[in-house]
Amino acid sequence: MKVANSLKALKKRDAACKVVRRKGRVYVINKVNPRYKARQG
Repeated sequence: MKVANSLKALKKRDAACKVVRRKGRVYVINKVNPRYKARQG
């Protein structure tokens, strides 16, 4: 999982990427290709 300052660029890497908020953190998740996972902060 990557840790990034901004998830906006990471979201555009794949069509199946979704941005979700969990426990005050922002995540990019991808069910189709999990190598695109990322977290902000």
